Amino acid sequence: MPTEYELERERNIARNKALLEQLQLKQAVESLVPVKASTSKSHAKPIQSAKTKRPREEVTEGPRRQSARLRRGAIDPNESPSERKRREAEWEERRALEAEERMAAEERERLTKRARHTDLDLTTLAEDEEEADIVALSATFQTVSQNRGQAWDEDAAYQSEDEEDDNLVVELREKLQDLKVVSRAKVTQDRIYSAAYHPEKTKDLIFFGDKHGQLGIWDAQAAVEEVADEDGDVAPAPDQEGGKYWRLQLHWPATSKSSISCVKIDPLDLHKVYTSSYDCTIRSLCFTSGVSREIFSIEDTLISSIDITPTGHEMWISDALGGVWHRDLRQDKSTTIRYGLADQKIGCISINPTRPNFILTASNNRSLKIWDVRKLQTLALDLSDQPLPTPPPSSPGDPFLVPVSAVNTDIDSEAVTEFIDSKRGKACLRGEWRHDKSVSSAYWDPRGRSIVSTSYDDSLRLWDIEPAKFESSAPFPSSRPFNRIRHNCQTGKWLTILRAQWSPNPDVYPHFTIGNMEHSLDIFSCKGELITRLSDRSKISAVQAVTCSHPSIVERAVSGNGSGRCVLWAPSEED
Repeated sequence: MPTEYELERERNIARNKALLEQLQLKQAVESLVPVKASTSKSHAKPIQSAKTKRPREEVTEGPRRQSARLRRGAIDPNESPSERKRREAEWEERRALEAEERMAAEERERLTKRARHTDLDLTTLAEDEEEADIVALSATFQTVSQNRGQAWDEDAAYQSEDEEDDNLVVELREKLQDLKVVSRAKVTQDRIYSAAYHPEKTKDLIFFGDKHGQLGIWDAQAAVEEVADEDGDVAPAPDQEGGKYWRLQLHWPATSKSSISCVKIDPLDLHKVYTSSYDCTIRSLCFTSGVSREIFSIEDTLISSIDITPTGHEMWISDALGGVWHRDLRQDKSTTIRYGLADQKIGCISINPTRPNFILTASNNRSLKIWDVRKLQTLALDLSDQPLPTPPPSSPGDPFLVPVSAVNTDIDSEAVTEFIDSKRGKACLRGEWRHDKSVSSAYWDPRGRSIVSTSYDDSLRLWDIEPAKFESSAPFPSSRPFNRIRHNCQTGKWLTILRAQWSPNPDVYPHFTIGNMEHSLDIFSCKGELITRLSDRSKISAVQAVTCSHPSIVERAVSGNGSGRCVLWAPSEED
């Protein structure tokens, strides 16, 4: 039985139909008649519009292309055999010349992607700099003196009593807490990887190594260039960066394969700077001659860190395969020896500045280790088939190590492990401490007593070793750190690894700097106390990942970020 709604609907249709018939709208009437939906699933295809086909135009074909091979094989009936031989000889000569040119171009392309092993002068290194800038850089190098700060006097500068420590911390905090951003500049084109502060007291000269093998040299407080405005008034140029900087392409190619992992200034010759790179080379840049020379090179192994003995005669090098190399700088660069001290990358190596026989290694296998290199020398002699050579001239406190020519050039990790477990090698590994995650850095302080390590477990650890323990031949009784500081070290892929760097100034209370993920520069004492936290939100908007301090002036620190921009922290002009 139809519902009231259906009946009303039919009545409405009937009324509308009668109305439309009166208006003689037949099509609209038919549309009001309900039509049952078709049960067929097939749908009619739309009618395609008929297109009139144009008559195809006849095109006269031209001569077809023919390969050079077929043309050479084509025989001209009018060509004599001698002419054909001459033509084929000319073609063969032309083909050989083209192949030679192609091989030369490919060789040039390969050379542009390989490390440069030759001596390089300033003109080659600073090819993007103007001639006037190169002259200014040479003049800056000549003004650098050879004066060094006084050696560390432990009795005069450091007391073991807690009260004296407290006074020294208060004094250090008063000097550092008011440091301001006094100069900024984009010293390198890419991310800062390493830095070193020159000891020169008359200027702030800092060296920065970047991701693409470029060494930035920054005279941070050099006088800025001034320009005259329309009225003739002289004023600093707008948006002028602080100081003066130069960029030298020390390592090649200019890609991430040439990142400068470490920068060191020769402690004996302040006119010389050493740089290690991922291009598997170490170069020495001399200020006086303006020439960069290669002093070390290996194949297909990244160099992660270097350090130099206080006399400047010897260098220790760590690589990405867990090896440590010894290089005597008084000998030929081929005379090196490698010790396999870890099964994973050793990212940092540090020489004790007061006791050079002890080196420190930090590895990705989560271990920090202290080695006695005199025992490693014993292992080298055991594996040598030649008699002990005559030692080269040494300075007081400079340990003599066997030249490579007298021993095996590579001592693998199995031989080192077997030696450590033996009676003769008992005191070779003097101390060890395992972290929760990989150890990104570990350094001795200027006194050669304290150690600070940085780890991916978001911690800074501090050790303090009594001098008497160094004199004993037994392993250290305990390697447990006395302090652990929580610090965010999760830099990720786009930031340089944070490393806690000691101030190399031996005349002040030991302290170190480290970047903070909150865009500040943190300074801690050797006891783990926070001295100060330097920041300036109006001028700094990036993580200051790489830091270092002036070796002679306490109130100086620098930092660099992932874009190549660097900052000098110092007392303001008002102060």
